[in-house]
Order: sequence, then structure tokens, then C-alpha cells
Amino acid sequence: MTTPAATTAAEAVPAAPKEFGIVAKLAAEAFGTFLLIFGGLGVALFSNPTTAPLPTPLALGLSIGVGVAAVGHISGGHFNPAVTVGTAVAGRTPWKVVPLYVLAQLVGGAIGSLILWVTVKTLPNLSNVQTIFTQLSNGVDDLSPNKFPLAGGLLVEVVATAAFLAIVLAATSKRAAKGVAPWAIGIGLAILIQAIAPITNASINPARSTSTVLFAEGSAVGQLWIFWVAPLLGAVIAGLIFRGFGSPDDVLVTGAPSAPSFTTVEGEPSPGETLAEKKADEAEEAAAESAAESADGSVEAPAVQPRSDEDDAKSFFDQSK
Repeated sequence: MTTPAATTAAEAVPAAPKEFGIVAKLAAEAFGTFLLIFGGLGVALFSNPTTAPLPTPLALGLSIGVGVAAVGHISGGHFNPAVTVGTAVAGRTPWKVVPLYVLAQLVGGAIGSLILWVTVKTLPNLSNVQTIFTQLSNGVDDLSPNKFPLAGGLLVEVVATAAFLAIVLAATSKRAAKGVAPWAIGIGLAILIQAIAPITNASINPARSTSTVLFAEGSAVGQLWIFWVAPLLGAVIAGLIFRGFGSPDDVLVTGAPSAPSFTTVEGEPSPGETLAEKKADEAEEAAAESAAESADGSVEAPAVQPRSDEDDAKSFFDQSK
């Protein structure tokens, strides 16, 4: 039987933080992807280097860094189908939420791109908005900024996405320094975008590529598959490497109170005791030992008398009165 002291100590242990619901997570993913598209690509569309000298790669990196810092604790801060799939392969995201996350990211990106398209349409004497969004889209061959062929575009997108996911997984590891994940992820993305932008206009994110082709010419739509296949392939490669050689503490920890933030989506609790349960058991054992010591010393522990049938009957009639 649990002693009163043990019960009091167990009640004093704080409960594990309550998990956010799936609706809140999907809203956070949609908002973060919207911020990435509206903020990052808005700079590419409207900024003037002489009056607002913020490079587009840096704008995209800062957008995702701010988004992760703002709502990463709700959904994990993916904002990218490749990150969602890659973290699932690595054991950091439950597969059951992957389709919902990808859908939310596509919706958020489409809304951001729609607002940019409506804004561009308000400009007078603008004949073809599709041409602008085609130039903003990702592409190879004739759609590449420097006419790189398909092989070159596929290669850099696979490698850049794998490198980006490696940054995400390493920065959010349980052994990583606390609080650096948003800025490591954001700055890492900015560097990678700057490196491959002259080749493909830098996707690394299928939701980003999809958002612009919605309002682009058919030639950009025809190349969209490249910017789904290459980022997803790169993310799977990085996820498998992490799963095989990463720290076991970071794999399948979803749902645990000590799970890494930002790229971990809480799912079913891991097997075994949670942190709160472990602390409660330790408190109960300590109280039991204290009671045993008191029984051996000058202060005796109160004896527990068994209840008789008469006691139960008396309690029943007292309550009835």
C-alpha cells in the first residue's frame, strides 16, 4: 500500500507537457510554409537591391528560421515535404502524420503564392503575370538561370536537400546545444540556396516549387516532378544515414517528454516509463524507505488497522444520514 508521504511526493511531480492536437500542428505547418513563400519569394519579387538590400537566399533562410522559432514547438517546424519524409525515415516523425503534414504545407505555400500573384496583378500595364512566376519557379535546361541540364539539376537538388536534412537532424539532436536549431537551420538553408540558385533557382522544398508553378506557364509545370523526386530522394538518403549511424537516443523518441524539439512530432508514447512516471516511482520508494527508518527509530510509523464488516456498514449508514 502507498503511504501518505509517498502519495504527496508523487502528486508533487509535474506532469509531462500536454501534446498539441493535430489541428494545431497542421495550422502551424501551413503558417510556417506560408511565411516561407510569402516572405522569402516576396523579397525576390518586389525588393530593390538599392533600397532594400536583402538577398533572396538570406530572406528564405530567415523566414524558415523565424517560423521554426515561432511555431516549431507546436508542429516540429518542418514547412517542407522533404523534411517531413526525411525525419520519418530517420525515426523522428510518425508516418501516420506525413500525408497530413504534406497537405498542410502545400496549402500554406499555395496561399502565400496566391497573395503574391494577386499583388502582382494589381500592377498597371502588366500583360503576362505567368512569365514572372515562370522565372520565379525552379527549372533546368531552358528554365535554368544558367541553362544547366537535367543531370546537373538533379544532382545538386539531391545533394543540397540531403545536406539540409543533415543540418536539421543534427541541430535538433538531444545532444545539440539548446536554442540553436532555428538559426542553424535558417542559415544553413540560406547557404545552400545561394550555392545552387544559379543552377535550378534552388528548390530543396517541393512545397516551394509547387506554390509558384500554380501561376506559371506550362513549361514550368512540366518540370515540377524533378523538384519532388530530387528533394525527396536526398531527404531519404540523409534519413537512412541518420537512422543507421545517429545516436539511438534520437530515434523513435516521439511522444517522450524529453523528445527533441522543432523536428519531432509527438506521436504515441515510447515503450517504457515516461519521465513523470519514473520520478513518481522514485519519490514513492524514497517515502517508503523513510517510513521504514522511522519504524526502527524513536518515531514509530502509524499502524494500519484492517477494516471490519462493521466498520464498512457504519460508514455506509453514516453517509446515508
